[in-house]
Amino acid sequence: MNMLSRVVVILLVLFGVQSLASASLVDDHDGPADQGGERIELMGSQLKSGAVRSIEAPSWIDVREVLLLKNYNTRLVVLSTMILGVAAGLVGSFLLLRKRSLMGDALSHACLPGIALVFILMVMVGGGGKNLVGLLLGASITGVMGVGMVMLISKTSRVKDDAAMGIVLSVFFGVGIALLAMIQTVPGASSAGLEKFIYGQAASMVMQDFLLLTGVALVIAIACLFLLKEFTLLCFDQHFGKVLGVPINLLDMVMMALVAAVTVVGMQAVGLILIIAYLITPAATARFWTDDLKTMLKLSSVFGALSGWLGASLSALLPNMPAGAVIVLMAASLFLFSMLFGTSRGIVKRAFSHRQLTIKVGRQHLLRAVFEIIEAHQQSRGHTALSNNPIDFESLLKHRSWSQSNLHALLRRGKREDHIQLFDGSSVSLTESGFGEAARITRNHRLWEIFLITHADIAPSHVDRDADSVEHILSPEMVRELESILEESVDTQVIPPSPHTVVEEVTS
Repeated sequence: MNMLSRVVVILLVLFGVQSLASASLVDDHDGPADQGGERIELMGSQLKSGAVRSIEAPSWIDVREVLLLKNYNTRLVVLSTMILGVAAGLVGSFLLLRKRSLMGDALSHACLPGIALVFILMVMVGGGGKNLVGLLLGASITGVMGVGMVMLISKTSRVKDDAAMGIVLSVFFGVGIALLAMIQTVPGASSAGLEKFIYGQAASMVMQDFLLLTGVALVIAIACLFLLKEFTLLCFDQHFGKVLGVPINLLDMVMMALVAAVTVVGMQAVGLILIIAYLITPAATARFWTDDLKTMLKLSSVFGALSGWLGASLSALLPNMPAGAVIVLMAASLFLFSMLFGTSRGIVKRAFSHRQLTIKVGRQHLLRAVFEIIEAHQQSRGHTALSNNPIDFESLLKHRSWSQSNLHALLRRGKREDHIQLFDGSSVSLTESGFGEAARITRNHRLWEIFLITHADIAPSHVDRDADSVEHILSPEMVRELESILEESVDTQVIPPSPHTVVEEVTS
């Protein structure tokens, strides 16, 4: 099966699952008295009542029941939000890497006019207006229209993607708010309960909602598995994909269809305002722990499920706390923890790595400076073989732009690392291990200088600065590659002479 066939099959399955789940929702919410509408209206009236009660600490029995999922409603809500977290984590990873995080926000806000329009239409034809299937269908239509508008604006004009998304987001949401205000003037209509789609109300979820989420999550997982290679190409190098003949625009639409599916089914759990946080935050959290795409997808799904579990459980223990907001707060807490302690891009890890690199750079600069001064002094006397002799402290201080305090700190550290043998304030000498390390560092530096002069056409008078910015990250494999490249023009078994003046004045 070629890539185009897989895309078509995934789209058909995606819409088929939503259609079947929506059809099953009719049975759950239909009834002579429109039980689904009454439930939504009841929830909305409770939300509007403004009754604020004190938050009481849950008992250990309550905690145990929530953790063990003994209550049917709690079990349904927790499992639904966890499955939604898995789906949002998978799609959000590609959305984040595609640099279209705001697209999910534009899509979610574009759903509001569809909800309001379908409500008005159902009231005008004599219905109750709060049929969940119709409202979700309207949200899907205007959401897809919003995404289409963003893509149309960005591809047919000079307006950038972020500007197009900002325009569509604000316009569609403004239209939705205006339509909600108009609903109040429609005879026999009331917008009570529609706030559920704006702010979310996970507590009202039923078995059919769980089945819908499960079906959509399954389709999204299958789509991400089958189109992993294509989505990777779309996220990292779409121009190369166009050269290969990959239908980039079609893949973009498939990805947006998956985002739309997560957004529509997730509105009831976290609301259309907060769904973007559930889409992007788990993916951004996973980015702090890995640089591998497959690992990122797994971690993003785990963080999304964990956020749903923690948020829904905490909301069940504290009934006055809305589940959607608590879920997003849990996701934000995981994000903050990962931002600080992530093993790949965490602040602590980066600060530690920067500190280690700073120490390494200082050590290498010090040892190379001492070696170059020793080399210059002994070559000026006609010595061919270098010996580890002490040098003058003032010569070392003038060799680089060090202050006395910085140089003293480097020398003290070098002594602790067994690189500096003597430092009495007037002279400096290296240990045997320090002299060998200094020779190695100087050799690698000069190999890199010669490579830049011969292959990058950098002037010898400027090459020291360019080589100095790279040499500290030269791995043994890179050094061996340099040796193989330069072995025909340079004797790589010894320390090559410097291609530029190292010490301008040599004191006798």
